[in-house]
Amino acid sequence: MTQPLIDPFQRAITYLRVSVTDRCDFRCVYCMSENMTFLPKKDLLSLEELDRLCSSFVRLGVQKLRITGGEPLVRKSIMTFFDAMSRHLASGALKELTLTTNGSQLDRFAKDLVTAGVKRVNVSLDTLDDKKFADITRWGRLPQVLKGIDAAQAAGLRVKINAVALKGFNDNELFSIQEWCAERDMDLTWIEVMPMGDIGNEDRLDQYWSLKDLRAALAERYTLTDLAERSGGPARYVRIEETGQKIGFITPLSHNFCESCNRVRITCTGEIFTCLGQEGHSDLRAPLRTSQDDAVLEDAIRAAIGLKPKGHDFDYSRQDVAGRVSRHMSHTGG
Repeated sequence: MTQPLIDPFQRAITYLRVSVTDRCDFRCVYCMSENMTFLPKKDLLSLEELDRLCSSFVRLGVQKLRITGGEPLVRKSIMTFFDAMSRHLASGALKELTLTTNGSQLDRFAKDLVTAGVKRVNVSLDTLDDKKFADITRWGRLPQVLKGIDAAQAAGLRVKINAVALKGFNDNELFSIQEWCAERDMDLTWIEVMPMGDIGNEDRLDQYWSLKDLRAALAERYTLTDLAERSGGPARYVRIEETGQKIGFITPLSHNFCESCNRVRITCTGEIFTCLGQEGHSDLRAPLRTSQDDAVLEDAIRAAIGLKPKGHDFDYSRQDVAGRVSRHMSHTGG
């Protein structure tokens, strides 16, 4: 019998996040520099290789698969991959297939995603102000994203909004974003900005807004009830009693959540990062391409899981960005 994936700290690995491309049609200021050099296409895993890799993880006990990027929906022919993964939903081996997107392509793909078995999506959206949206994404257009969210909801997808908390940028939109989500029956998760990659002239410390402060501001206006539920990721949730809305907090800096980490990330080039906040990684592209024997690939996966660290070292507490990692979030996958 195939043994499940257990890391050195006895955490079962049941959640896989896979980046299918490092390319994106936005250039968000906390994610990448404006003039990015993207990877040669030959370095990227093919859709067939992604299928084989993800299928191996499903055999080894992964129950939740999240597709990320870059922007995953700009990958050519990406729906053939989603359609292929739907067989694992049909068999019951995979419990959930989902994605994180900037929303720009949802108007095109929402119905196809539902057909492939996707039931919910996370949309990254940090502001509802047209000008601020253009500023923070550099290339993005807010109306295009809002149209995509409309299309997703019309197709029957459950939409959750992910917003990066940025001091001096969207701190004055805390309540307007929350109320907008409540009106549309969308849950909302706030995320602390993470020190990943060179972002040009932007300063991480200037951007950092602790979610402790954000939550305290919410608690001044609303009654918050802590929830025990988990979605498979790092978010911790509260319910706003006045609206019934669920609000999530992802706090890699103000509160380390590593003790319950059940996930690993695969880059679009086949590197496995067992911790978002560490440089250590293993190569799965080589065993994919040098052998058609899945046992060789599974041995490489188990060896990588055996190197998973206890946690990350992100730290802003001494007015310095400690624990920084060199790669961009778009390379590892959001």
